[in-house]
Amino acid sequence: MSQSPLKPLLILQTGQAPDPIRAVHGNFPQMFIRQGNIDTQQVVIIDLQAGERPLPPQHYAGAVITGSRSMVTEHLDWSEDAADWIRQAMLIDLPMLGACYGHQLMAYALGGTVDYHPQGIEVGTEEIELLPAGEKDALVSSLPSRFNANLIHLQTVLTPPTCATVLARSSHDPHQILRYGPNAFSTQFHPEFSAAIMKTYLPWLDQQAPDDSVDYAAKLQKVSDTPLSQGLLLAFVESLGKQRAMAG
Repeated sequence: MSQSPLKPLLILQTGQAPDPIRAVHGNFPQMFIRQGNIDTQQVVIIDLQAGERPLPPQHYAGAVITGSRSMVTEHLDWSEDAADWIRQAMLIDLPMLGACYGHQLMAYALGGTVDYHPQGIEVGTEEIELLPAGEKDALVSSLPSRFNANLIHLQTVLTPPTCATVLARSSHDPHQILRYGPNAFSTQFHPEFSAAIMKTYLPWLDQQAPDDSVDYAAKLQKVSDTPLSQGLLLAFVESLGKQRAMAG
């Protein structure tokens, strides 16, 4: 009797990286694949903006939801479809990781409030602080009480859904990691961003917003690799591998 094929990891692509970043580092799914050491033979990428739609959640081992230059508050059709898919996935406790837009979309889908951050953009390599709940979390507790992460976001989770537990914050944003259930969590920061990606992003952002109050040159000097935040992505991928092994 032959074994059933292993379910793939779904990457829900919610946007396109800007051309200068994509030319050097690939698109958002490629960043997750590289930083997460993900087996490309076990991945399905669904480009939501291109009109693609995922199969029902039970067809996947887990899901990663990427960042985007779109805003959750635009309520675009593809985004609302994805929010509905997230609600279905929660019903079967599908392992999920959302980052940046994916973080905000998961929070919105499950009843939270998302909008522009009152203090504007949070960008660069910044310090994240674990909260007491994070120090007890099965996945996040492996991190030190303070660690660095790479961020770019204008919108934020203003109010987490009632089902969520807040695990970490930054000085700018009180909702940096949210836990929604035993298998689903999200990060406002980018665990898939290396220092090289941030160093390409910051000059591009500076060109897009020349009147912005952010000192992008100073931010560029502070950029670093963030292996601890990347470790969350690696741990998520590793947990899927263990589940696959058990299923096999």
